[in-house]
Amino acid sequence: MGYETVKVEANAGVLWVTLNRPEKLNAFDEQMGADLLEALKDGEKSPDVRCLVLTGEGRAFSVGEDLNTNKAAYDVGKPALLGEVLKRKYNPIVGRIRRMEKPVLAAVNGITAGAGLGLALACDLRAASEKATFHEAFIKVGLAPDSGTSFWLPRILGIGKAMEVGLLGDPIGAAKAMSLGLVNWVFPEDAFRRETAKIAERLAKGPTKAMGLTKRAINRAVVVDMDSALEYEMYLQDIAGRTRDHVEGVRAFFDKRDPQFTGE
Repeated sequence: MGYETVKVEANAGVLWVTLNRPEKLNAFDEQMGADLLEALKDGEKSPDVRCLVLTGEGRAFSVGEDLNTNKAAYDVGKPALLGEVLKRKYNPIVGRIRRMEKPVLAAVNGITAGAGLGLALACDLRAASEKATFHEAFIKVGLAPDSGTSFWLPRILGIGKAMEVGLLGDPIGAAKAMSLGLVNWVFPEDAFRRETAKIAERLAKGPTKAMGLTKRAINRAVVVDMDSALEYEMYLQDIAGRTRDHVEGVRAFFDKRDPQFTGE
């Protein structure tokens, strides 16, 4: 598929989706929002794609919205209709990542801020380069958090630390992000791509049907009471138990060999 502002590369069951406006630190304009959403849809539909990796070209993952898009309005003091921007551009992307029944790994290669942070947090797992920095930058421009950051930060950090990050907007380096639980792994810059690929390929070899059901269960569990979560787990586990991958996994266990999962 051809996109103007996003690069895609498939390898070993993994689709690498790279935001490609490096001269703008991968800030989102309308085209990149549309390109990313289509790339995610294409990856979700492709039977050859078993895991997706979202990363950025150059020295940034993404700094979020390209404020130059509305510069003329800002210059004359006209407010931006940001709710419409979220409805049209960012919320569909965040929703697609969360609902996709394939694992999505954020490879945070550098600066990430604002809506870029929201996209990274929406991914199932996050690997960061040691050069990565995380900025909940909304407060710096007089905005409230969006793109899912208000949903994920208190769940990952706890309310007190989320308030600190949201109200002060101080940058967070990779090592601190790791200690806070914002990311799962931090790798040296020269090994970042290679080590991230190992994780993605491991996910791609896994039982993707069960992974999709796991995403469903966790998505639901963060917003419902325990009894409802237990009921939903039973429902999903009944589905998982009927899959070929489950049978293969158990057979492989007894045979003392690596399972060969197919996603069925």
